[in-house]
Amino acid sequence: MSVYADLLRHRELFGSLFRRDLRAKYKGSLLGLAWTLALPAALMLVYLVVFAVLWKAQPTETDDYWLFLLCGLPPWVFFATSIQSGARSIVQNAPIIRKVRFPRQLVPLSVVATEVVAFAAMTAIVLALALWFRPESRDLAWVAIPVGAVIVVFVAGVALALASLNAIFRDVEFVVSAALLPWFFLTPILYQLDDLPGAESRPWLVDLLRWGNPLTPAVEAYRAPLYEGQLPSAADALYLCVAAVAALALGALVFRSVDDRIASEA
Repeated sequence: MSVYADLLRHRELFGSLFRRDLRAKYKGSLLGLAWTLALPAALMLVYLVVFAVLWKAQPTETDDYWLFLLCGLPPWVFFATSIQSGARSIVQNAPIIRKVRFPRQLVPLSVVATEVVAFAAMTAIVLALALWFRPESRDLAWVAIPVGAVIVVFVAGVALALASLNAIFRDVEFVVSAALLPWFFLTPILYQLDDLPGAESRPWLVDLLRWGNPLTPAVEAYRAPLYEGQLPSAADALYLCVAAVAALALGALVFRSVDDRIASEA
């Protein structure tokens, strides 16, 4: 795919965009790039306090629920922040895009790359917690790292598709923002699918939540080695890999179909 081959051909430009976006994200702050660790830690703490302490959301037969929750958060937070920032990235960079001809797909991809920094920080946090509090996870916890890499590929493709569409149809970024809240609750971060009320009487609903939501296999595959000390199921791993390839193809297809119109309509 030539759309992604430009990352290598223009790696210096991509690096410049990445550094610019990373500096802009924390510009004027006292801690600077230290926020790449502080913000994910604070965000995870907020989720933990709200859902595990105040709300007391507790799936049945789940030990260390706080860790169960934390092990599901990094993929979701990375996905949500990346597609929100990525969807509006081309429009926000319209002045540059109109003046200079360069591979425009680098703009949303560089935004995703900046979010990878926070994703890596969150992964480091939950990995350390899993190694400390879940002895059964110590042999396989590292598997979350390659799983996270596949999740990055999936998110990059989705973000590129949304950014390209939003350059033509401005409603896209608002649809994304509106969809994220229900999407969060439809993804098994706070609960296990098998523990849902009615799971036995309505197995079709569980199957729909599991296979109709591409984030479900991603979260399950990421959490399995960290929390359960097990390899991701073959079905989750295969689904995630296929979804990542499909997302890349979709991103490239949508971008190529609107590339000629981006400069004039962004």
